[in-house]
Amino acid sequence: MDTDIQQQPQSNDNSEQGYPAAKKERNDILIECVDLSLYYGDKRALIDVNLDIPRHCIAAFIGPSGCGKSTLLRCMNRLNDLVEGVTIAGTIKIDGVDIYHPNYDVTSLRRNVGMVFQKSNPFPKSIYDNIAYGPRIGGITKKSQLDEIVQRSLHRSALWEEVKDRLDDSALGLSGGQQQRLCIARAIAVEPKVILMDEPCSALDPISTEKIEDLMILLKENYTILVVTHNMQQAARVSDYTVFMLLGKVIEFDLTDNIFQNPSQKETEAYIGGRFG
Repeated sequence: MDTDIQQQPQSNDNSEQGYPAAKKERNDILIECVDLSLYYGDKRALIDVNLDIPRHCIAAFIGPSGCGKSTLLRCMNRLNDLVEGVTIAGTIKIDGVDIYHPNYDVTSLRRNVGMVFQKSNPFPKSIYDNIAYGPRIGGITKKSQLDEIVQRSLHRSALWEEVKDRLDDSALGLSGGQQQRLCIARAIAVEPKVILMDEPCSALDPISTEKIEDLMILLKENYTILVVTHNMQQAARVSDYTVFMLLGKVIEFDLTDNIFQNPSQKETEAYIGGRFG
């Protein structure tokens, strides 16, 4: 099927559901999920997820707690591999490569797919060493190269002007919002293709949240961003596409404006309208 952003959501009446209106060429698609299911033991937590996500966009995942948003996000960098009893069926391809192929290098995957968690988690090191950590692991040891990477990453994360005179200070001395931007800078220091964000603003005040949202919009010029959020206003503000999930299924995937202004599924309309959640 040669459509651009494909989705085969589940519905009670098996009626055909609409695809996103924006047309994309196949070579614009970065992430492909095909019939993806995940099991915790005998419990099926993700059910036949089909999504095509283009490069250089922000895709927001919304839905009530326990619907599978974070589980799906963690499939993208195989963090669920670390959970005992998890099995996965179906495929995820990034740039056409099956990341669940038995011979796929998971370390390489996690360089290409960075992650920012709900609670900021800077290393107990200096600001400089937090950013330089990934490049050093990747084999870069020349200080001039590391200096350039640190400065570039901090610029891209809109943090350079705030910390440029204290790079040797502990990252733990930064404010909560600064720590989260530092974690974003640390993620992009290894030049990933994708940045996963799991409720990155849930612990932040409104001013810090605004800075992170502005940063996300800037970063999509260079990266594809997948963000899980319980804040529907945030999804409406920052995302190009929105995925609505319920009970492990993708109910609707479309342009964000369509999801919020003219959803095609009654479950989406009910959730957006606040009738459950």
